[in-house]
Amino acid sequence: MNSWERLPIGELFSLEKGSLQSTKCTPGGYTFITASSEWKTHNEYSHDCEALVYAVAASGSLGRCHHYSGKFISSDLCFILRAKDEKKHPINYRFYQNVFRFLKDDIVAKTKAGTSKESISQKRFSAYTLPYIDIKHQSYWENKLNNLNDNIENFEVESTSQSSYITKLRQAILQEAIEGKLTADWRKENPVRKGDPDYDSEALLVKIQAEKEKLIKEGKIKKQKPLAPIKAEEVPFELPEGWVWTRLEDLGLFGRGKSKHRPRNDSSLFKDGKYPFVQTGEVAQSKKTGFKIYGAEKFYNDKGLAQSKLWPSGTLCITIAANIAETGFLTFDACFPDSVVGFTSLSGTYTPWYTRYFLSCAQDDLMKYAPATAQKNINLEIISKLVFPTPPLAEQQAIVDRVEKLLSMVDELEDQVSERKEQSEQLMQAVLREAFEGKPTISDNKTLEVNNA
Repeated sequence: MNSWERLPIGELFSLEKGSLQSTKCTPGGYTFITASSEWKTHNEYSHDCEALVYAVAASGSLGRCHHYSGKFISSDLCFILRAKDEKKHPINYRFYQNVFRFLKDDIVAKTKAGTSKESISQKRFSAYTLPYIDIKHQSYWENKLNNLNDNIENFEVESTSQSSYITKLRQAILQEAIEGKLTADWRKENPVRKGDPDYDSEALLVKIQAEKEKLIKEGKIKKQKPLAPIKAEEVPFELPEGWVWTRLEDLGLFGRGKSKHRPRNDSSLFKDGKYPFVQTGEVAQSKKTGFKIYGAEKFYNDKGLAQSKLWPSGTLCITIAANIAETGFLTFDACFPDSVVGFTSLSGTYTPWYTRYFLSCAQDDLMKYAPATAQKNINLEIISKLVFPTPPLAEQQAIVDRVEKLLSMVDELEDQVSERKEQSEQLMQAVLREAFEGKPTISDNKTLEVNNA
């Protein structure tokens, strides 16, 4: 087996930062290489040579590697890489473009710096080591890698398209759930039974109101202000028989989180604690023993839903909390940061899950209530006053059962797309392994060990 040198990028290539800001580009006769996949033109050029141009300061394009030969100018968000010593270490640029493409994720992970604005550190990038193989082998493998890379890129385009269809399918399932379309056959077998909250939503609301009155008398909650009547223009679609439109606040209790602590920055807050800590974003329970400070309204049912009022990067955060320690908070108290709104269902254990489907579908509509600021926010009043399509209890259970079954099938499709993508990456690993180590077969799918330990 061949034994190739491992050299820092800074020994193989000279690194020069690009000079042109995109906002100062003047269309002209020369190529302006940007950090993105789409290039522009400029009326002047700074280089007339063959080079690689590597994006180092554009978060969405970080690690993208371009190849160009001729007159060009580069964005100031990129490094221009040229062979440092052509006699000692001659470079086939197209070959190493494929190497940089393949190692993109690892290079970015090991060389980036910053938080809100990530960028690749020139010092770390220069120190990152690559195998160097002789120029004859570089040229031999160039065409093979180019052809393989073209096939993989075509596959990735198709995978992206499939992922988009899967996302739309998932959303369509949830939309049909909250419109009652998924349970049309169920209703034929289970007609409305007036006065029974399991099969009549009006009776369900009466039952919930009675529970609230009981809690008010016990001093556990305060009396709520009367809710505004639902106007015809607020109703987005027609409901099935037995359903009613109501405000979300009619179905349960809302409360703001009270903890301003940041547990990730203070591990002592978790020592011998007993309160699960529900954060914004995905379901999150501390891997430690629990949070020490009780900071939220008490949950009166065995399931609840936490709805974040924060939208990092414009994305609504929804946290479902169930009676499962691994994926949510427990059945008693929970601690929320002040950026989370807690909702306690008084109607039944399936209501939080159904409510989650509704909130997922309502994200685009909710965005109009968020102020035009860098950090999108939505307040408790807006969430609690949402117009909500309310099925009877038994149908809520039927909806949740149906949706979870369908979504599990969608998850399987998503896993298949991910698996095929992983297989294509393993193929590239095997080919590069063969190129770097001189192996005669591409059947070995072990991870290519060409990066830093």
